[in-house]
Amino acid sequence: MPRQLDDYRLLGRSGLRVSPLSLGAMTFGLSAEWGSNNDEAAKMVDYYVDRGGNFIDTANYYGGGGSEKVLAPLIKDRRHRLVVATKYSLSMSPGDPNASGNQRKNMMQAVEDSLRRLGTDYIDYIDLLYLHIWDDRTPVEEILRAFDDLVRAGKIIHVGISDTPAWQISRMQTIADLRGWAPLIALQIPYSLVERTVEREFMPMAIEMGLGVLPWSPLGGGVLTGKYSHKDLNRQGNTTLQNLDSRKEINLATGSLNEQALDIAGVVVEIAAEMGRPPAQVALAWTLLHPAVTSPIIGARTFSQLEDNLGALEVAFSDEQIDRLEAISAIESTFPLNLIPSSHHTGLMFGNVRVEPRR
Repeated sequence: MPRQLDDYRLLGRSGLRVSPLSLGAMTFGLSAEWGSNNDEAAKMVDYYVDRGGNFIDTANYYGGGGSEKVLAPLIKDRRHRLVVATKYSLSMSPGDPNASGNQRKNMMQAVEDSLRRLGTDYIDYIDLLYLHIWDDRTPVEEILRAFDDLVRAGKIIHVGISDTPAWQISRMQTIADLRGWAPLIALQIPYSLVERTVEREFMPMAIEMGLGVLPWSPLGGGVLTGKYSHKDLNRQGNTTLQNLDSRKEINLATGSLNEQALDIAGVVVEIAAEMGRPPAQVALAWTLLHPAVTSPIIGARTFSQLEDNLGALEVAFSDEQIDRLEAISAIESTFPLNLIPSSHHTGLMFGNVRVEPRR
């Protein structure tokens, strides 16, 4: 049976109900080349909410605060029914050492600034605040205590984390549990058919530690939409490309546009043709198959892209199609994950006695 935006899911270890696809507002408040104009942004928010969507993702850094400012009037009259997530960490005042990073002062100031930009007449809290990117400088106890103080003060309701080493997230969650501080309930990481390395550590950690995963870039920077081909790669291996748009240049520079990614995209396109659906829907729907995933983030720039992407909820794969996608996008196992199964199979671990895994 096809899912809908109002088939809500619980986010991590919380009781918070969120839609199975999240509306990303990163394109709001940006230049015309990269972003959505205000009319397009309003049209997307209206369509998403009217269909039952309730989960909107932004950050203080997006558009230098512009995303939050554009979003505010669009959600003002329905703020009570929405779950609005924003983030702090990245520099909002270059040259000011305390206006960036994960530290307490920046967190407190960022929350006040975000509340001011997102302000509505009667709601003065943020539903979900993420640490945006790990700074490798701030003690975790400082971060966690500041999060907890903001929760207790009613400034934020829930806490999330993004783009941070898995071992550090596990440590933070354990400390929060032991000290009775607000736990992390959400994790943002890149996850798609062209970025599956997070399956090694992040996904099992999220399940074990009670974090719902919100994949960003579920379309692999647009590679999985099928709009690029092997012709877009320079066979000589240099970076001089002709007739490339800026998005394509960025994908090339970051390694997202490569032979393997295009091979994966080719299978996505094949399966999409079999289903009579756009490739983007197939790629998005695949991320929802993982049990750790709660709500992939749609970073649409136009209304037509959003409308297209929401159709991912209607995609139903055959076992054979899933096998093809898994095979073409498979990642290499690494230590210790490549050692553990062999110890089970050879009898080293259980002495030739069968022990069923925990479910």
